[in-house]
Amino acid sequence: MQRIRTGDTVEVIAGKDKGVRGQVIRVIPKTNRVVVERVNVLKKHQGAQQAGRNQIQPGIIEFEGPIDLSNVMLVCTQCDEAVRVGFRVSEEGQKVRVCRTCGKDID
Repeated sequence: MQRIRTGDTVEVIAGKDKGVRGQVIRVIPKTNRVVVERVNVLKKHQGAQQAGRNQIQPGIIEFEGPIDLSNVMLVCTQCDEAVRVGFRVSEEGQKVRVCRTCGKDID
């Protein structure tokens, strides 16, 4: 089970965007990276391309680049703080994520 999933709110704890909160757009578990909205915004200069019948316009494209998973912390929904994530097994036998600060379930 992953500590951070798509749709979670996270806070950046290291790097040029330190302190910024955003929602997770994509998790890349193979490379241990995560894409967060409005964080690590990169610019790409793209030329004109022909894709079938459609013409792709040239210009400067801004997009969010991936950052390392160790540079973000999950924001707890109850205590509204960046917290470490723990796990426990519920009564139904399912593994759930738990806030290490307040002890409440995150899911």
